[in-house]
Amino acid sequence: MRRQKRDSSHRAFIKGYQAGISGKNKSTCPHTEETSLAQDWFNGWREGREDNWSGYNAQACQQKVISL
Repeated sequence: MRRQKRDSSHRAFIKGYQAGISGKNKSTCPHTEETSLAQDWFNGWREGREDNWSGYNAQACQQKVISL
């Protein structure tokens, strides 16, 4: 049985979260701003920044990304 790929909006959210938790700037978004993928990426970025500011360590962030 073949595995289905994760949908692109979920991947964009995860990539945004990883960028946010690592402290990258919002302008590093790889998507055009008017697309839904960009909105998913920004949502992930915001959540990642909030977790970074809350003091989550790298291991806790990895667990969160896996559970998403």
